[in-house]
Amino acid sequence: MNLVQSKIFRGDRVIWVLLLLLSLLSLLIVYSSTGALAYRQASGNTMHFLVRQIFFLGAGLGLMLVMVNFLSVKIYSILSNLLVYLSIGLLLVSVAMQFAGMSSGSGRTLDIGFISFQPSELAKISLIMFSAKVLGKNQKSKDELKKAFYIIIVHTIVVCGLIFVSNFSTAALLFATILTMLFVGRVHLKYLFFVIAVGVGIVVATYFLADQFPSAPTRMHTVKGRIDRFINGDPNAEKGITQADYAKLAIYEGGILGKGPGNSDVSNYMAAAYNDFIFAIIVEEYGLIAGIVVMFLYLIFFFRAVVIVRRATRTFPAFLVTGLTMLLVFQAMINIGVSTGVLPVTGQPLPWVSLGGTSLLFTSVAFGCILSVSYQNQVNRDIQKPPIQVALPDDDYEINK
Repeated sequence: MNLVQSKIFRGDRVIWVLLLLLSLLSLLIVYSSTGALAYRQASGNTMHFLVRQIFFLGAGLGLMLVMVNFLSVKIYSILSNLLVYLSIGLLLVSVAMQFAGMSSGSGRTLDIGFISFQPSELAKISLIMFSAKVLGKNQKSKDELKKAFYIIIVHTIVVCGLIFVSNFSTAALLFATILTMLFVGRVHLKYLFFVIAVGVGIVVATYFLADQFPSAPTRMHTVKGRIDRFINGDPNAEKGITQADYAKLAIYEGGILGKGPGNSDVSNYMAAAYNDFIFAIIVEEYGLIAGIVVMFLYLIFFFRAVVIVRRATRTFPAFLVTGLTMLLVFQAMINIGVSTGVLPVTGQPLPWVSLGGTSLLFTSVAFGCILSVSYQNQVNRDIQKPPIQVALPDDDYEINK
């Protein structure tokens, strides 16, 4: 089936092509980087995680097709309030379980029996939808913009504060995304600078107060440790190579052209080669040129999203695409920055490439919303086209003359 001519793949064709290319890259690199993980968790079955990734990528693409072909953009606006309060409720449950000692690991995942997922993934998309709706309805005057700012910032503080308890990097990512939406939404800069100052103050306070609360069940110590390691170097490096060092080694060994598909050695020694540091493994196997191509793909996605925003005829779709695009682009930048040593180590995957489960499905929802707005733009443009004028012969013109 020709993708360009298909009526099923509605929306921006360039973004669909980018998603298919990233899907192919994801399958190749996940299969290559999960060898050690397969021996730890799947009895050495190296196909286990490849099949799992195929399933979730396929489910994500299917979900996007359903959203583009059967859901209206208005539905996202209608559901935004319900989803944001649902996500707050789920985050409260997750935090309560963590403080009660009932959660395992870092406390990011909520297990509700038939499914386990990270409430922060739902919170990211729902808060962006909610903020887009509020901004879209309050654009007529400075007073309305001020009102929108207060409503959005209160909800952002609540959501990001709850996420911060177990996942600082995601809270910071979402906070930066909302600030970008407020900036695009013409909120006065003095409000934005005030919020940024408060955010920086919270991070600084967290850094200096972490030692005062040694038993606090939050990410305070993680934040302080990552800042210390980024500024002063990792003290564990004296005992051996750290994960960040392995990532740099992978990039160094990859060189310009890389070692070739499946020839990564460094991934066997990294705990998160298939997730947090997957960009480093891409460079190791396919070279610096492939790494530049990957960055270029995300750059193309950004500019295509800008085109979609400019073509939007209503404010809610424009702000929705702005927020979701910045969320995905910021996340990609963080993953690449961590792999190259430019940023402190975080837990942000490379969108649509890293190994994932329900997180991939939530990412597909973000892409589905963007594609839905793109398709709606096409429909609106077709409706507004003037009818074709057919020139008819004058009455006194003799055809058989």
